[in-house]
Amino acid sequence: MRYRIIIEQDEDGFFVAECPALPGCISQGKNRDEALQNIKDAIRGYLESLEKHAEPVPQSLML
Repeated sequence: MRYRIIIEQDEDGFFVAECPALPGCISQGKNRDEALQNIKDAIRGYLESLEKHAEPVPQSLML
């Protein structure tokens, strides 16, 4: 599954990444590449937790 990811630079210079389809799934990094890798890890963990607790997995959003 593929999810849309938004990456923005904050006022401190860090890059913040979030996945709007997965509420609360947010990560950050010192640069865009690190933020992207970190949000991918966060998404994997989020989805594993949903599956473990038998909760529905949101459909992917590709815009």
